Amino acid sequence: MSRARILIADDEDSLRWVLEKGLRQVGYDVAAAKDGESALRLFEAEPFDLVFLDVRMPGLDGLTALARLRQIRADATVVVMTAHGTMDTAIQAMQRGAYDYLAKPFDLDEVLLLAERALTARRLTQEVSQLRSGLQEVWEFGALIGRHPRMQDVYKTIGRVAASDVTVLLRGESGTGKELVARAIHHYSRRAGRAFVAVSGAAIPSALLESEMFGHERGAFTDAKERKLGKLELAHGGTLYLDEIGDMPVDLQTKLLRALQERTIERVGGQESIRIDVRVLAATNRDLEALMKEGRFREDLFYRLNVVTVHLPPLRERRRDIPLLVEHFLAKHGGQLGERGVAPEALDRLVGHDWPGNVRELENVIQRAMVMATSGVILPEHLPIGPVSAAASVAVDATLEEVIEKKLIECVRGLREHTSANLYDLLIGLVEKPLLRAVLRETGGNQVRAAQILGINRNTLRKKLVEHGIDPETLGG
Repeated sequence: MSRARILIADDEDSLRWVLEKGLRQVGYDVAAAKDGESALRLFEAEPFDLVFLDVRMPGLDGLTALARLRQIRADATVVVMTAHGTMDTAIQAMQRGAYDYLAKPFDLDEVLLLAERALTARRLTQEVSQLRSGLQEVWEFGALIGRHPRMQDVYKTIGRVAASDVTVLLRGESGTGKELVARAIHHYSRRAGRAFVAVSGAAIPSALLESEMFGHERGAFTDAKERKLGKLELAHGGTLYLDEIGDMPVDLQTKLLRALQERTIERVGGQESIRIDVRVLAATNRDLEALMKEGRFREDLFYRLNVVTVHLPPLRERRRDIPLLVEHFLAKHGGQLGERGVAPEALDRLVGHDWPGNVRELENVIQRAMVMATSGVILPEHLPIGPVSAAASVAVDATLEEVIEKKLIECVRGLREHTSANLYDLLIGLVEKPLLRAVLRETGGNQVRAAQILGINRNTLRKKLVEHGIDPETLGG
């Protein structure tokens, strides 16, 4: 694997030297620039995997340079640095696409850790992008596709936690991809070459779960004909994935907690203490806080597992990702079931469905539809789900622009027979009135502040309020 390329842009000679030397010592290929213009020229000339960019530099400032970098390459991974750390600067940097924000002064170790995390997250994101563009037909973590911001947060968290042995709690409904995330964390960790062992607290009868987890000695119970290694031993050196941890009996929770604290286990029927080295990833679709109040889940185990939490969003909250997932599942099963396309009406129905079984249910529906669509195109009648109401046809996670466009399409369709409907002025007025009301509500009826937010002068605002019959006094409460 080629060495990662890192670009440093800072006008402080001493800081550039320290960062350049420190990053090179751990194996990175490093280039440096003393201002934003020089950094842009270097970035245009050759590919960089990561950029450390100072905010205040002579000439082109860092935030402007950040925007230009992402215009050159939309997937640029940039960490913004500044000695003038303010919340506003941090927010602006993240809004413009920065991966993270680093306030000076900082330790070199902090920079090295951040570089490792950023590069890991970049590698994962690139794998996802390759799959979406069809460059890679089969990928282990295919159902982790998603452009939705909450899925992007998941990718970012995977990159941040993979390099350490920190315990991670994965939370989300059934079918959202918790095990896929666990496997991705393992894949990008230092334990990747060792075992990934999964055990479900719900799938195994409680009477057998202790033996399954901790193993047993020969003769430990009636059916124990020979020694058996448990999941904790089998995962030694690797990762143990505890699925549906909320369903584990309380007495077994106690034994698991002791094993995690002491890093030793005893097999059922045995007396020997066995050292274990495992990284634990746990998952649940249950409300663990409620279970703790009911005495059905140990509070100390919860805090032991809940070092980092990853929330997997249900599919109905990221509907814009459904077409990407459909494309992936068509490619995944196309070799076995034959290539298929999807009619627009069928895709609308898929996007509008609530998917109580989430991604897993979507994959099953696509497989069934591929079998039924003998003509090569999946139609609405091939889908075992009902039609979508007009209200549901706009995704709950749609952007404001997408919602407006959806409504405008309906409006324009109704007026297309008219030779002149004065549509522009009509629609501008319809948008302008609720905008004015929303801003005045936000400012408590303060017209001066409202005019500033809108970017118009106060006289213009007053004129528009009169035109639309808006009384600011009624919006000041």
